[in-house]
Amino acid sequence: MNYEAVIGLEVHIQIKTKSKMFTRVATGYGQDPNTLTDPVVLALPGVLPVMNKAALDAIIRAGLMLGCDIAPVCKWDRKNYFYPDSPKNYQISQYDQPICLGGSVEIELPGPARNVQGEHKRIPLTRIHLEEDVGKLNHTASDSLVDYNRAGTPLMEVVSDPAMHTADEAFAYLTALRTAMVYAGISDCDMEKGQLRCDANISVRPVGETKLGTKVELKNLNSISFVRDGIAHEIKRQLAVIAAGGNIRQETRDYDGQTGTSQSLRSKEMAHDYRYFPDPDLMPVKVDEAWKARLRAECPELPFDKQRRFYEAYQIPYTITSVLVPDRALSDFFEEAVALAGVEKAQAVGNWIVNDLLRELGTAKIGLEASRVRPAHVAELVRLIDSGALLMNAAKEAFVEMFATGEMPAAVVERKGLKAETNAAELEQWCRDAIAGNPKSVADFKAGKESALNAFKGPVMKAAKGKANPKLVDETLRRLLASG
Repeated sequence: MNYEAVIGLEVHIQIKTKSKMFTRVATGYGQDPNTLTDPVVLALPGVLPVMNKAALDAIIRAGLMLGCDIAPVCKWDRKNYFYPDSPKNYQISQYDQPICLGGSVEIELPGPARNVQGEHKRIPLTRIHLEEDVGKLNHTASDSLVDYNRAGTPLMEVVSDPAMHTADEAFAYLTALRTAMVYAGISDCDMEKGQLRCDANISVRPVGETKLGTKVELKNLNSISFVRDGIAHEIKRQLAVIAAGGNIRQETRDYDGQTGTSQSLRSKEMAHDYRYFPDPDLMPVKVDEAWKARLRAECPELPFDKQRRFYEAYQIPYTITSVLVPDRALSDFFEEAVALAGVEKAQAVGNWIVNDLLRELGTAKIGLEASRVRPAHVAELVRLIDSGALLMNAAKEAFVEMFATGEMPAAVVERKGLKAETNAAELEQWCRDAIAGNPKSVADFKAGKESALNAFKGPVMKAAKGKANPKLVDETLRRLLASG
């Protein structure tokens, strides 16, 4: 019997705000343990929560970007459980009236080859709700220490439908979701800092069956690659259990990305185990049309929409758009350079950015914001090449120099003597010499073999020491051959 996997992801994303979800104490990462706390975070007697409107704005923007229905009224609930990372012994969350319902995430599956566009599809969402984060347990050989600095940080949980069937789909989903949230400034989504965390619910069922199988929740997937690897591992494990005549047990398992193995943590809790009830200290939130309209105007263009626009407006290939678009700052840099150079130069601009600029940034180990090369540099370089004043080899040298110094390309070319030199009389003589020295190629060209023209270009460029304008060389050779 053939089986298929069914996968749903629960993705927790820390919202980038200055203060925590229900108190004014600052959010942050890397501070000394238990310094970002106050009586509300520590749940001291008599304290009351106050909602952070910036966090509400962020989750509504996220919902609008992903096509969710924004609830006209949402409320807060207490999710009760007893664990050291939760000082209140409950978490303020949203249960039956979340703020975002439905929506979807557009994904791109791996293409048939590297730098070839893959299939696009949409993964439907169940809901997005807002809650507070918990603290962090730091385990040592003999102790477990709790740090409450993270506790209370605004956290949104994005819950997908069980609609994915492969580890690659889950990887693409998480990548696309992360890119969208970073684009909008909602979160930095740094998994190493715990700003994005993912749990996967995985089951298998016979192909053609509509009923879901028994699901297993996989935790501690602390990188996007480990999400893919962990899901692939769990699918194989479940299929092996079934093949051996066993039954899948509903449980939560811990995946170790270093060893590629998992182990059982506990039996899976059901919603009623948390004894949800409405939080008596917080009022429901009403979201009117004016609030949504204001936030809709702040939503950026989604990455895949931008990729399609780049292709249509600039006619640049996937090999360029697939590099530019995932980085909002890089794609903005590109568009600014194109505006200066002209739309017809878009592909040349894109090539310089994705090849030369990114190479130099990587070598220097700096980000785009620290680069001395700005859009005006790239635009001027492209214009110099197009005018024939700068040949490609010299342009490569000029780019490295201007990256190091911040000089404009024209100044670098002048200072280093890189300008293409074309003396019409000299160029014509070099072309005549090349033609005279290769009568076979002359005959081939006149017989209609277009590629024969290349046999003359090498000797001409050698005589010009690489500084002849290729366009003028081509034109001069054709004129002389036609008249000879």
